[in-house]
Amino acid sequence: MEYTVEGLINKDSKIAVLCGGMSNEREVSLRSGKNVLKALHNLGYINAKIVDVDRNAAEILKDGKFEYAYNTLHGKYGEDGCIQGLLEILGIKYTGCKVKSSAICMDKEMTKNLLKANGLNVIKSTCVRYNENLDIKEAIKGLKFPIMVKPSGEGSSIGMSKVDNIDELKSALEVAQKSDKKILLEEYLNGTSITVGVLEDVNKKQTFATPILEFRTKTAWYDYEAKYTKGLTEFILPAELDDKLTNEIKEMAIKAHKACDCTGVSRVDFLVYDNIPYVLEINTNPGMTDTSDLPAQANAMGINYDSLVQMVLNTALINLD
Repeated sequence: MEYTVEGLINKDSKIAVLCGGMSNEREVSLRSGKNVLKALHNLGYINAKIVDVDRNAAEILKDGKFEYAYNTLHGKYGEDGCIQGLLEILGIKYTGCKVKSSAICMDKEMTKNLLKANGLNVIKSTCVRYNENLDIKEAIKGLKFPIMVKPSGEGSSIGMSKVDNIDELKSALEVAQKSDKKILLEEYLNGTSITVGVLEDVNKKQTFATPILEFRTKTAWYDYEAKYTKGLTEFILPAELDDKLTNEIKEMAIKAHKACDCTGVSRVDFLVYDNIPYVLEINTNPGMTDTSDLPAQANAMGINYDSLVQMVLNTALINLD
């Protein structure tokens, strides 16, 4: 059944589709932006334009007299509260999560602490600040190998590694610190990887979870290559979970979204191990590429790509209110 979404923003409005940017996820963001622009034009927003964000973003946005910004930036500066703060200073309404929630969810350690404080399951981990004098054995005391090494403030699995011993951990830390000196060390659980989109329908004033997507990769784990290369990941949609667990995970996704003060849209990643769902992280600006999770999840519940873009665009009306 098709899910209809009414547009709430004037079709003549000047909309900046923010993409590209200065993070390691620039290329993915450009792909998201291109797709979103096409959808906006399909929807009748004739004054929507691509803005490839650089250090002159403020001038470009002011000179362009943009009224709204559709944020398809991923990673540093675009997903961590920086561009959101700039847009608020400029008085431009923007899609998705606000400054605080963006900053929180970009920091994996902060996210996990907040989720745990709100009664949500998280995998055992610790966080270290990389330096040449780091005592690695002391840092991982209490953790068991294998361990996932994750730059705390990076996305799209960039800089991440799975390690089985101290020597591998030393090498993985060297890689991770190139993206962020703050590094999350998390016990590896060989479970089922799933993700759930959380959307807000401004028209109906509802927050709801999408169908759960399970992914099975041809790589060792869900790394950057598996995420953005067609054919390397099998999507199972909806995930092969019983009704009870499905409902529990959807409720957890919405609870996580609200616990981190997210608005508009997010995507919550889980690992299910021994029938227990653990929240891994929250993505406050999910990808909108041809291989991205959120468009596939939305489509599974009758929300086609253009309608999803319209729904997210409407969320600009819940910012700067």
